[in-house]
Amino acid sequence: MLKNVLATVIGFVVAAVVVYCIETLLGHTFFPLPESIDPNNMESIKTNMHLIPTGSKIFVVIAHFSGIIAGMTVAGMISKTSMIPAYIVGGLMVAATAVTIIMLPKALWFSISDALLAMAAFFFGKSFASRHVFGVLV
Repeated sequence: MLKNVLATVIGFVVAAVVVYCIETLLGHTFFPLPESIDPNNMESIKTNMHLIPTGSKIFVVIAHFSGIIAGMTVAGMISKTSMIPAYIVGGLMVAATAVTIIMLPKALWFSISDALLAMAAFFFGKSFASRHVFGVLV
């Protein structure tokens, strides 16, 4: 029981760190935000969304995809007995992606690709986690 709780917490932290690293450290390094945008202010991002480089938006999609897979895989690796921690991590990350899509005004291509890749990442993450729980890639 405690191992599964730990697997869930660590899996979620890993997912969040992966998203942060790809989105912020890589994405903003290769495609810096304009000076007028404060990345810590949601209103600033909303009003200036049209100024954010397309490359930076692509890194956001890649970050969500990678974070879901990494978090679910780590949760499965730690649990080794149950898929529930991986499902919780994946579900929370897909929900966070959906909230981001709803909260920020984005181009249709971005919303569709982010949603579809988040769902695909859930199934990839499920497969990778199941390898550590059941010993088989499902």
